[in-house]
Amino acid sequence: MPTRAGDRPGNLGVAAKLVADKASAIVRLELALAAAELKRKLSKLGLGIGLVAGAALFALFALGFALATVAAALATTLPLWLSLLIVAGGLVVIATILGGVGVRNLQQGSPPVPEQAIAEAKLTTEALKNGHH
Repeated sequence: MPTRAGDRPGNLGVAAKLVADKASAIVRLELALAAAELKRKLSKLGLGIGLVAGAALFALFALGFALATVAAALATTLPLWLSLLIVAGGLVVIATILGGVGVRNLQQGSPPVPEQAIAEAKLTTEALKNGHH
């Protein structure tokens, strides 16, 4: 039985379809890589924002205790205001630690650009232009 010209293995149409299938698979993989990279960076940004918000809350408490310390120092004897001052100092230390960790997370997560996926896409484009496999 005779075969059609399109059924032969060496047909240009079959080769073009294979190339298109491979190219679409590469694009899907690069999109998945970009999505994973964005998800990782956005989670770092979210964590950083949460930690900075926590630092701001502790800083507000520290201000409250510092003001209570001043009031207690004026109204009472040394041991009470000294204990309030120690608590306020502890809150300042906690706010400083949380703020530092939060800022570091914000720096690691920004800018939320999929740099690795972009680099891979450039390499793939260059390889396709130069005819490498």
